[in-house]
Amino acid sequence: MSAAAPAPVTRRDARTPLVLVLVAIGWVTVASGAAQVLAPGFVLSLLGATDDATTRQLFATVGMFMVVVGGLLLTTLSRPRHDPDVVLWAAVQKAGAAVAVTVGVARGVLDPLALAVAAFDLVTALLLALHLRGLRGAR
Repeated sequence: MSAAAPAPVTRRDARTPLVLVLVAIGWVTVASGAAQVLAPGFVLSLLGATDDATTRQLFATVGMFMVVVGGLLLTTLSRPRHDPDVVLWAAVQKAGAAVAVTVGVARGVLDPLALAVAAFDLVTALLLALHLRGLRGAR
């Protein structure tokens, strides 16, 4: 656990173009996670994945975690001080998702179209890392 308080970010600084992009990504994460929870079979079909009861249940569970991570990211980005720990773990989640989806495509479990999702998650992880670097540099 970090003993240092999050670096202060003024309201003016809190709405940089990077932060606005991250807010949009947070909403996309919440919305896509909710879609996975509410209609896992539909989303699985878009990704070219097997659609059975077990897969739908596991995919909906992953969607619930996406809602949580996206919501947590939105919460910290809406505050005057962005918690670097939240930004770090959101970046880790996005990087992990990019790897997991890429592995799914490589194994033939997901359609190659799912690589667009992996690319989105990888770019998001990099943007979050960039924001984290800025937060740590402001200390």
